[in-house]
Amino acid sequence: MPKLPEVIPVTDLRQDAAAALRKVRSSKQPLVITQRGRATAVMLSIEAFEQAEHERQLLRLLARGEREIAAGRGYDLEAVLREADALLAQESR
Repeated sequence: MPKLPEVIPVTDLRQDAAAALRKVRSSKQPLVITQRGRATAVMLSIEAFEQAEHERQLLRLLARGEREIAAGRGYDLEAVLREADALLAQESR
């Protein structure tokens, strides 16, 4: 079960932003910022942000591939694997 993100009111963030930044950096977990009792923003370490962006890009590529396959523009897996093997064989020479 995933760990629930920590929550901090915006007033606490204003009072000690440096501590909030240290917590995010050290825990590698998101920090949910609330205002008037409602979640309004999420603070992430740069590493977590970059990882999330990388994963989002991969998901976009997969979704695009699925759309291409559904439209009949995809490639047969066996043909792709044969081409990849041929390219790898050329590189190893």
